Amino acid sequence: MAAQKKKRPGVASAGSRSVPPAKAAAAEPATKDEAESPKAEAAKAEAAGPPARQLPKLDTKTLLTRVGLPLLAVWLIAAFLRNKWMYGTAGVLTVVLAGIVVFALFFMRKNQRVASIVGQANTKEEREQAIARIDKEFKKDDTAAVFAKAQLQMHEDPRAALATLETIDLKKVMANQADEARAQRAMLHLMLGEPQEARTLVDPIDLGRHQDQRSKATIAAVLCEAWARTGQAKRAKDILDLFDLDDAALGEVRPGLLRAAVFTFGAIDDIKAARSAMHKLAKSDPRIVAGFAQKGVHPLLVEEAKKILTRAGVIQSPQSVRRPVR
Repeated sequence: MAAQKKKRPGVASAGSRSVPPAKAAAAEPATKDEAESPKAEAAKAEAAGPPARQLPKLDTKTLLTRVGLPLLAVWLIAAFLRNKWMYGTAGVLTVVLAGIVVFALFFMRKNQRVASIVGQANTKEEREQAIARIDKEFKKDDTAAVFAKAQLQMHEDPRAALATLETIDLKKVMANQADEARAQRAMLHLMLGEPQEARTLVDPIDLGRHQDQRSKATIAAVLCEAWARTGQAKRAKDILDLFDLDDAALGEVRPGLLRAAVFTFGAIDDIKAARSAMHKLAKSDPRIVAGFAQKGVHPLLVEEAKKILTRAGVIQSPQSVRRPVR
């Protein structure tokens, strides 16, 4: 308890998530108590890997409607005026818009192809095969392929995933892709217990560039956790207020927002709100709560996390642990 009082309440210490997920999950604990400790369970929860990158969705029908209707109007005007310059303008506009549509469809299909490769890799061997396939079928500077490769590497080697993501030149890719790369790298730094490095990456992110709600929520979750763990919890709360944490439509990105909410509310001493977010998170997967039952988190939240884990059977209560007979 004395060590906890020296640290700022609600802000995780740099070592609270310092063990790479896969290694922590694979290591054999020396004792039964270690196997059932909150730290061990937190490592097991993270071994499953972070949520998949949310790919932007493209509604083909909507795209063709938005492009086709204005184009049709231009051709109708040209036909009405019977002016060769209008016909020429309509023709050039048609070629340009057709090129944009073809590029958009190609881009989205490539993303879907990469996502399919990642989605089929569920074991270590399958992930290794998927990485080899990505290296073979896509260019090294293909942003979608780089994201996919890093997603696969996160399970066994977060440092390798970081190195892969760092090959993306943030100055050359589109701004929204740069934001995604920053968020992915920051998430790995948070997993590795390096919140300050994560903070440096997320500060330039502009959420206004992201229209897809789930993609925006994924980035916001990392942004808010990084801010909350580095003394900017009020800014994090302003971002969290943009989302409905009870919205089931958020799907697999919702736990990330709830985790960020626990850190945020804990840092501003709103223990009631932090507990509420933690209980909602527990309904998704009680093991994720184990990340809060460690040093560096607000003492009241540590106590609450241990209660949740005990009720869920993730860890044993002190009363139920029997001493070995000598």
